[in-house]
Amino acid sequence: MSVGAVWSSCSPDFGAASVTDRFAQIQPKIFIAVDGYAYGGKAFDKRDTVREICQLLPSVEKVIFIPFLDENATLQVDKEMVMWDQVILARPGSSSFLPEVANAELGIVHRSSFSDPLWILYSSGTTGIPKAIVHSHGGNLLEHLKYLHFHNDIRPGERFFWFSTTGWMMWNFTVGALLAGATIVLYDGSPGFPNMNVLWELAEKTKITHFGTSAPFLVACMKAGISPKADFDLSNLRSIGSTGSPLPPEAFGWVYENIKPDVWLSSMAGGTDVCTAWVGGNPQLPVYQGEIQCRCLGCAMESWDEEGHPVPPGEVGEMVVTKPMPSMPVFFWGDADGAKYRASYFEHYPGVWRHGDWIQITERGSLVILGRSDATLNRQGVRIGTAEIYRALDQIPELRDTLIINLERPDGSDLMPLFVALNPGQILTDALKTTIKTALRTAYSPRHVPDDILEIPEVPYTISGKKMETPVKKVLQRKPLDKAFNRDSMRNPEAMEYFIKLAEQNEFN
Repeated sequence: MSVGAVWSSCSPDFGAASVTDRFAQIQPKIFIAVDGYAYGGKAFDKRDTVREICQLLPSVEKVIFIPFLDENATLQVDKEMVMWDQVILARPGSSSFLPEVANAELGIVHRSSFSDPLWILYSSGTTGIPKAIVHSHGGNLLEHLKYLHFHNDIRPGERFFWFSTTGWMMWNFTVGALLAGATIVLYDGSPGFPNMNVLWELAEKTKITHFGTSAPFLVACMKAGISPKADFDLSNLRSIGSTGSPLPPEAFGWVYENIKPDVWLSSMAGGTDVCTAWVGGNPQLPVYQGEIQCRCLGCAMESWDEEGHPVPPGEVGEMVVTKPMPSMPVFFWGDADGAKYRASYFEHYPGVWRHGDWIQITERGSLVILGRSDATLNRQGVRIGTAEIYRALDQIPELRDTLIINLERPDGSDLMPLFVALNPGQILTDALKTTIKTALRTAYSPRHVPDDILEIPEVPYTISGKKMETPVKKVLQRKPLDKAFNRDSMRNPEAMEYFIKLAEQNEFN
C-alpha cells in the first residue's frame, strides 16, 4: 500500500483456472505464491498449480516463492524468481529485488490520491468470469476506521480474530484491525478439524478479545452440541462477530448459553462490493435475537418495493442505498465505460444502489436479512426469503444442510423442491419429511412448505461460502451448463453433479 502498488489475492485452494479467471483480467507483474497448504489434516502440494498459473499469466515478470508447507520446498518456473527470505532480508542500498520496499523502509512512500486503486476483489463468478472490483485507498481507510472503531468497538492492545481465507473480503477487513491498534490473530486450517472446538481453544490460548466467524460455523457448533464455556477460559472474549449469511435466532441463544452470557454478539452483513458492512453492531444498543443491531454510520440504507417506494417498518423489501458510501468501488477493472458497474448495481432502480438482498427494518431500527432477492421464492405471488426456510430447518437435528429453490414452469405453475443433506446415520423417512413440513408450516405458513423433499450428498457452495441457489435453479431449468454455473468458482464442484443428473431426467419441466 505504501508504495502505491495495487494488490489482489486468491486463496491457495483455488484451482489454476479459477485464479487465472481473476488475475488475467488485471495482468499482475509480481506473483507471490506458496508451495501448498494444509486443511482437515491433509497436505496439498500446489506447486504444479503455481507453474500452470505462471504459464497462463504472461504479464507476470517476477515470482516470489514462499516455502510454507515444506520449508525445504523448491520451485522451477519460466520466470525470474526469488525466495521470500531474500526479499525480507533486503536492505536499503542493496540490490533489492523490490527497490520500492527498500524505499518504504526509509520512510519514502508514494503519495496517493483518495480514489487511487488500493486492491482488487472479485465477485463470486458463479455464472461467468468474476468481476474485478477495484477499491480505493481513502474509501477503505475511512470505512475500516469507522467500522472497526465505532461498530466493532476495537480498542488499542486488544486481539482481533476473524476466520477467513485470503480469497474472502474479510481477509482485507481483518488487516484493517491494525488501524485500530489491535493485534491480529490468524488461523490456518479447517475450523472443524480435528473437532468443532479447535477455534475456541485458539481463543483461549491467544486471549482473543474479538472473535469473528461465519453464521454457518456457529450453527455447526450448535448442531454439534458443544459448549465452549465448559471447556475453555474465554474471560478475555468481549465480542463475537458473525457474517456470511443470516444468523438464525436459535444460534443467538446458543451463543449466550454455551459461550459466554455477557458476550456481545454482533451480527453484520456487507460484502465484497464495499469490503465492509452495510449493517452491523453497535455497543450502545441491545442485542435482539435474530436481528442485526443497526444500519452503519454513513450508510443511507432503505427497504424499497418493486416500484421504488420505501416500505413501512416491519415489511420486507429490496435493500437499497440512496447515497454514496466512501468504499463503494471506484470502478471495475477493464470496464472502461462503466457499463458493467452500472448494470451490476444501478439498473433496477436508476441512480440508486440495489444490493440484491431482502431486508426488513424493524420499528426500533434493527434489521433482519432474509436472503438474496435474486434467489427469491415466489409462491402464488408471495415473495419468500430463503433465509426464512433455512432458519426453521436449522432446528431439525437430522439435517446437516439444506437448499431450496422455486422453479417456474412454462404453463405458469411452479414447483418448490427442498434438497436436504443428512447427518451421518440419518435416513430421509416419511416421518422426517412430515417433521420438516410441520416445522415450516408452524413457523411460517403453508406457502413455505416445499412440494417435494429430496436427499442430496451435499449443498453446492461458492468458494466464499454462499449457497448456490440460483445456479442450481438454472441447471434444473436445463440452461446451458456453461451459462448456469462456473465450476472454478465453487468450493465443492462435485456437488453439482447430482443436479445435472436430475436435470437430465427432465422431471422439473
